[in-house]
Amino acid sequence: MPSAVPQSVVARLTRSAIFLVVTVNAGTANEAAVRSLCADLAALVRAVGFRALEGQLSCVMAFGSHAWDRLFGSPRPKELHPFREIHGRHHAIGTPGDVLFHIRAARMDLCFELATQIMSRLGGAVAATDEVHGFNYFDDRDLIGFVDGTENPVDQAAVNATIIAAEDADFAGGSYVIVQKYLHDLARWNELPVAEQEGIIGRTKLSDIELDDAVKPTSAHNALTTIIEDGEQLEIVRDNMSFGDVGKGEFGTYFIGYARSPRRIEQMLENMFVGRPPGNYDRLLDFSRAVTGTLFFVPSATFLEDVAAGQAPASAVAPTAPEPAPEVKSNLRASPADGSLGIGSLKRTEHE
Repeated sequence: MPSAVPQSVVARLTRSAIFLVVTVNAGTANEAAVRSLCADLAALVRAVGFRALEGQLSCVMAFGSHAWDRLFGSPRPKELHPFREIHGRHHAIGTPGDVLFHIRAARMDLCFELATQIMSRLGGAVAATDEVHGFNYFDDRDLIGFVDGTENPVDQAAVNATIIAAEDADFAGGSYVIVQKYLHDLARWNELPVAEQEGIIGRTKLSDIELDDAVKPTSAHNALTTIIEDGEQLEIVRDNMSFGDVGKGEFGTYFIGYARSPRRIEQMLENMFVGRPPGNYDRLLDFSRAVTGTLFFVPSATFLEDVAAGQAPASAVAPTAPEPAPEVKSNLRASPADGSLGIGSLKRTEHE
């Protein structure tokens, strides 16, 4: 473990979550208000969480590329950049976001209270661009009916997958996170025979058993989101949640993936949206549409506590231009032994 204390990236999964994305309004006073919250966030979480200690309240605060320049200047995390849109058979869209608050608890009232306190504290310094109230659906299933998160790493494996160490010593204890909001066309999905659904996902629907490689399509969701590099599987930690608005006919999954390098998640998305090989894309995307996409850096809890509210960035750094999406590495292949359900809502972790 790095000497810096990480934020609660690998906190155990809960029944409820709020995903709150905001942009920081122009002006040094607004930037100072956000910096002020950094140092006080842990105390705010403790104050709300103490009202129901069994509620497992936690909050991760993360920052987008442009916001980092405005708030903290240099040095920058080595791999922080704007979300790289992907154009394939389907489109992985990029959307605005300066700060992400990932709030988790066993009860929604705790999540709601903390989100309320955070926004009250920030006041007019920020504007909300997206807010999703997520819930754990029955026996850890997604709204499309499959178990969500079967192959998530746990314990030390989760730490190894998500927490930066010597590869970026200035930001040891940090992590990267990508979020996407997917909307499902449940009417069309539910018209498919169960066997066809299972081929798209790569697992059985009722028992959650991975399909045998002899019958699993190469375009299966869990095949395309399994990444092997130099003989090692590159893992991420997901904490996806279902959400919906029945009156509007909206049913979806909020994908949130943490990793010690964003390249892991970006490669999974490349495989899904473009295909491996190109054209062999994830057929789940024919029924699930990404409507948001943002990349953030999660500094360590130690970093947040050391932020001074009135302190200007260490240096003036010009905004970082979006970089082109990386090419798919030729040595990436599906792992025949892994049942990962990967991106877009379908991972589950041990949390009971």
